[in-house]
Formats: sequence, C-alpha cells, structure tokens
Amino acid sequence: MKIAFSPCPNDTFVFHAWVHGLIPQAPALDVMYADIDITNGLAASLTGPEVLKISYAALPWVLSEYALLPCGGALGRGCGPLVLTKNSSAIDQPSQQQAEPSALSGKRVAVPSERSTAYLLFRLWAAQNVPGGVGEIIVMPFHEIMPAVRDGKIDAGLVIHEARFTYPSYGLSLMTDLGNWWETDTGLPIPLGAIIARRSLDLDAIASWTRASVEYAWAHPEASREYIMHHAQEMDPAVTQAHINLYVNKFTADLGEDGYAAVTALLSRAAQEGLVPEFDLKLLR
Repeated sequence: MKIAFSPCPNDTFVFHAWVHGLIPQAPALDVMYADIDITNGLAASLTGPEVLKISYAALPWVLSEYALLPCGGALGRGCGPLVLTKNSSAIDQPSQQQAEPSALSGKRVAVPSERSTAYLLFRLWAAQNVPGGVGEIIVMPFHEIMPAVRDGKIDAGLVIHEARFTYPSYGLSLMTDLGNWWETDTGLPIPLGAIIARRSLDLDAIASWTRASVEYAWAHPEASREYIMHHAQEMDPAVTQAHINLYVNKFTADLGEDGYAAVTALLSRAAQEGLVPEFDLKLLR
C-alpha cells in the first residue's frame, strides 16, 4: 500500500510501527516522505497514493475521492501556527518592539502551502486584523521560511511544526499565535493535519491499523527514536520530543466529537468566506 506523509517527528512517530511491519495483518507500506504542500497537491490531483497526510484545509477539494480517517492526524490545543517577523524596518517597526498585525498591510509573507490549515487560519485572521490585506504570498517549504525572514527576503513568515520551539534562535519575534486566536474565538481545538484514504478501500481496516500504530508508538516510545531522528529536520532530541508531545495526543487516536466539531467549524467558516469550495459536511464522516 502506498502512503505519503511528512518526515516530521509526529508523523514518523505515528507510523513507525506500521512502516516497520509491527502491526499484525497490516499490509506493507511503500512510503513517500514529502512536505505538506506536495501531499496536498497529490491529493488534489486525485491520483495520489492510497493513504496520505494532508492539511485539513485541503479536504474540500478531495472528499469525492478520499475519506477522512478518524485517527492518525494532528489536532489539538496550544499547537497552532505562528506568524513571525524580524521586527526590522522592513515592516516599519523599531527593532525593540513587537510588530503589530497592521504592519503586514501590503507586505510579503511566506506560507508553507496555499492549501494548508496554517494558511487558512492566517487568511481568516488577516481579514480581521490586517487593514487592506497583506501583499504578496510566497509558498516555500516550511523549513526555509525562518531563514528567509531572518535574511530579509520576506517581511513575515507563517510557520508550523518545530518552528514553535526554535524561532528565537533565528532572531525572530512572535507577531501572533493563530492557535490561541482560533481557540479564543471558537473554544475548539485546532485542526492541522488529516489522514485520508481512498474511499474504494476498506476504511475501517486502515483506521484500525493506523490506530494500532499510534498505540504501539505510545507503548514503545524508544522503538521509533532512531527512525524519527533520521528523518527529522530539527535534530535536537529535546525539540523532537517536544514536537511529538504537542502534536500526538488524544485526537491522534480518535478525533471524537470535539475533533469533528473543530473540523466542521473551520471548513464551514472558510466556505462561508469563499476560501474553500462548498461541500457536503456529511462527507467528513
């Protein structure tokens, strides 16, 4: 079975057991490790692998062919995307002060994917906080964004994953935590990454194997360490563990009612704003 997910610690932690043949009766996996922008594109083409990790924001484009699995993904609290700046004259702020959101008006902002949940949250936030809107949006792999902000190639960056823990080392400052904004606004957790599978497959079986891989990871945390570190962009073990602790949680084992409510709220609001296509909400289950 072909599968595509990112090399980030939460994904390799979740799928380690299945990838290494440790889940009884689960088929062998042919793994493609790819940035979220690539997996979103593969899903949108409707010709991608049988199973993929994509952004929740990309779901409306793929639900005709792929189904959302109730486990394996990334959804939680206190784990939202961040908007970072260098606090330089490029955004018209003194270097000693944190930039205000209005400073992004007409500026260049890097994002990890145009169909990422991070970018969707950013667009909803910017509509309320950036008069006249931002200027140019530039898509680049998430691990390239902070260096680009630091080097003045862009005015601000939207970052995900372990950047939450490492951005100070790049001399960057936090403009806003979109997760905090979303949770304050809705009271719901943040839907980030979804696991999807082709509707033609045995979805219950795939969900069962995925959940078993999550449970194995929790029961044997040391077993996956070498595999995780081999693929991690951030090689500091403490950062890697913090990443896993944040993004692999109860919603990874089962979305539950709160999880589905969060996904429904995000995509319904986005559809109302014209940011994603209208779709039948029943397709989420």
